[in-house]
Amino acid sequence: MARRMGRAAAVCAVLGVLWWATIRVAWLGVGCGDWGCLAPSVGLLAVISLALLAGSVRVLDRVDVRPGRRVALVAAGTLVVLRLAGEALPSWTSRWADAAAAGAAFAVAGVVAAFVTETRVAWWWKVVVALALAALPPAALAVTLSGADF
Repeated sequence: MARRMGRAAAVCAVLGVLWWATIRVAWLGVGCGDWGCLAPSVGLLAVISLALLAGSVRVLDRVDVRPGRRVALVAAGTLVVLRLAGEALPSWTSRWADAAAAGAAFAVAGVVAAFVTETRVAWWWKVVVALALAALPPAALAVTLSGADF
């Protein structure tokens, strides 16, 4: 199980950095700061994200993290939760830190997805992970509102 989670983390981390770089290039390609560009920009972001999600299914299957479709969908859901939690936290201006954060977030999502989709994991562990993910955005918001200084 640990090898499966490691392979999922590695694949998802690489895909995360690839996603970050592709989104950055696409955003620069759209290159407008006007509200009229918001819909095409978000549409392009969605297309790139869905294409990488579809590609991750094949890559995960290829490295024996099966079923790739379920792992990719759980990882995508985990990424949504991590993104919501990340919105409540302070940001930085470094591109390299941004790329590293994307890779780390995708890697964590891959580990969570590989763990949750493992057939040998008891159902109650899956419930614990789901509850922890559900608690993450409110906890991040509470930390931010408390004025904690990092």
